[in-house]
Amino acid sequence: MMNSIGTAGAHGKAVDSGEDWGDEAPAAASKPWSREEAEAWRKSNPSSSPWRVVAAQAVVGLGCAAVAWAFTRQGVTAWSALYGAAAVVLPSALLARGMTKRARNPMAMAAGFMFWEMLKIGVAIAMLAIAVRVVPNLSWPALLVTMVVCIKVNWVALLWRGRRADNKA
Repeated sequence: MMNSIGTAGAHGKAVDSGEDWGDEAPAAASKPWSREEAEAWRKSNPSSSPWRVVAAQAVVGLGCAAVAWAFTRQGVTAWSALYGAAAVVLPSALLARGMTKRARNPMAMAAGFMFWEMLKIGVAIAMLAIAVRVVPNLSWPALLVTMVVCIKVNWVALLWRGRRADNKA
């Protein structure tokens, strides 16, 4: 059994050709791109730097600390919020550092991502475990709220990137 493109699965059943995915899928699958086409696509779809997301997390974390201090007028609340921001920003910076290195092949890239992501999670957990010792009279609500807000910056960056791509069309 064959589908409209003429491919069949291992058991003779038709394989989905991607026709439901819009106009671009069949054309993109029909021939490889030339160097000029690939360069044109890269120019029209620039990748955003992970360092921008890390910087945005740091700025949002500083803003959360300022808001925490403005509402409570307690330095310990602001320090707790700053530590919460650091518990997100520093591990994210580690991941960004690891992911901006060039890998030789896709397998090395995947293994590198897994390594740096596990390191990121480990550092974040370690920072939370020592938080009570680092910040005297720690305010857990300030720390956790700031962490959640800083983590959400990743989603805002993805939404902003998607919106920017939609505005080009």
